[in-house]
Amino acid sequence: MMVVRPSLSGVLTEQVLGLISDSGLQPGDRLPTTRELAQRFSVTTPTLREALRRLEATGAIEMRHGSGLYVGADIERIVLPNPNMRSMPGGQLLDLLDARILIEPPLAGLAAGRPGAEELRAVLGEAARHLSGQDAELHEANMTFHRVSARLAGNSVLEEVVDSLLSVHAPEQREILRIYDDRRRDYDEHLTILEAIEAGDARAAEELMRAHLIDVKTVVQQRLM
Repeated sequence: MMVVRPSLSGVLTEQVLGLISDSGLQPGDRLPTTRELAQRFSVTTPTLREALRRLEATGAIEMRHGSGLYVGADIERIVLPNPNMRSMPGGQLLDLLDARILIEPPLAGLAAGRPGAEELRAVLGEAARHLSGQDAELHEANMTFHRVSARLAGNSVLEEVVDSLLSVHAPEQREILRIYDDRRRDYDEHLTILEAIEAGDARAAEELMRAHLIDVKTVVQQRLM
């Protein structure tokens, strides 16, 4: 049986993570300098930088030019979007919507009656201000609505799954908005979902989210044919 030894970069990655954990550092806290870390772990600076780049790619640390190293916002994240994902063909675009149809409606149901619905109300207020404006602002508000809905459900892993789908496929999500091309209907459907969540009606929230996403998929599928 062949034993696979961890690379030096892999070992250093674990050591840096261990340092963050043992020191009780939180996202935004500053780390020692690259030189200090290299001395601490008895490696050359270029070798250490390779490990730091791996950690930066996953959001565990943030390397700020001219400022230093900081603990990243995603240090505790479990599900990570693929930063190398390329554009998706039409078939995969529909698969993306199918995945959202499976995941998001139950989360909307779980969000019903839980604290935080006022944040969704504020997000829809932002969307309303951009209904006749630029696509980018409206798209961001719409995606925020879905992210917050998932977060309110209280399952951090599924929240990260939804966030990853929306983040790594952002160009595809914007294409969905362009193809769907019905800002008012999109907004109105979001509003009915919010009202069900505010009312604590889990069944209605789930069914309305499912109907909304199926509606979007149907329009996209027809436009792609």
